[in-house]
Amino acid sequence: MEQRDIEKSFARLFATDDGQKVLSHLQVMTFQRALGPTTTDEQLRYTEGQRSLVATILRLIDRGRNPA
Repeated sequence: MEQRDIEKSFARLFATDDGQKVLSHLQVMTFQRALGPTTTDEQLRYTEGQRSLVATILRLIDRGRNPA
């Protein structure tokens, strides 16, 4: 499958009501969460991995909606 096809698939999937709910939940879980001062290095790395994955999903959705 080509990259462009994947981007379009992400855009279609997350355009649905359920997709929007899931995406919103993922954003709350990752971007809208603050970690405290006692957070370990491992926890920070895990959280950054989650954020990176959600950011990748958002980029794919954007590219699928707005072809270059």
